[in-house]
Amino acid sequence: MAADELALTHQDFDLNEHTPARRRTDWWAEVRGILWLVLGVLAFHSLIAKPFYIPSESMMPNLLVGDRLVVTKYPYGYSFVTPTFHLLPFMPGRLFGRVPERGDVVIVTPPGSETDYIKRVIGLPGDRIGVRAGVVYLNGTAVPRRLLGERDIPADANTRCDEEHYPGRRVALSGGRAACRLPIYRETLPNGRSYDTIDKGWSPGDEFAEIRVPEGRVFLMGDNRDNSADSRFSTAENGLGGPVPWENIGGRAEFITFSLDGSATLNPLTWPRSFRQGRAGSSLHPNKGQ
Repeated sequence: MAADELALTHQDFDLNEHTPARRRTDWWAEVRGILWLVLGVLAFHSLIAKPFYIPSESMMPNLLVGDRLVVTKYPYGYSFVTPTFHLLPFMPGRLFGRVPERGDVVIVTPPGSETDYIKRVIGLPGDRIGVRAGVVYLNGTAVPRRLLGERDIPADANTRCDEEHYPGRRVALSGGRAACRLPIYRETLPNGRSYDTIDKGWSPGDEFAEIRVPEGRVFLMGDNRDNSADSRFSTAENGLGGPVPWENIGGRAEFITFSLDGSATLNPLTWPRSFRQGRAGSSLHPNKGQ
């Protein structure tokens, strides 16, 4: 064999010897990374903020079915309902606890339930509260409210404005559109915070005998006063069963991120037009004054 052939063979051998071995995937490291990511997201959702979806019309006109919003967990401290998954038994007290303010929109998990509701804080511990002819009375004084007139809330796949709940309220608009035409009242609490409510006329919740809110509890109501299962109703009626323990408050609603009208299908081309215009970024904090 020629010398140059020997040299080439020797060179090939050296190259093969020093070729780095193919690295194997460290699957356990990948799994650990995913687990840490999941734990980080759960911790953020449980301790800082989480997204929330509005499934009912109980907070109209301020919140519509299909609204997506941000709920912060820390404003009132932490309790057994703070974790994203409601797996803990009832435990009294709150860590870094603070009582909500009148007018706050809060997430609440009714006693004995794992379902989150969204309602507005009306009565605080020690308050005397009742409802007569649809007017809220706090500590013997009627909460001021004034009629703003009727407002057209667009009817769509999420806001159906069905005849059972809104008899005679569905109206036809130009261009084949429809709306729910509803009377709006601006209610102002003693601390000066105001918000809009709906009152279509008499309903069972318009009469509620005065009670005193016990210590450590809050009285919650929906803004859609004729279609809200709240502290005025028993748990058998899917209500909150009276004032709820403050430990059952899971957080405060802050603002709307986006809103969907329910018209989207699996076809991606339908997604853009399903977004409701003008709702993204809307604050859920009540106004000061009327």
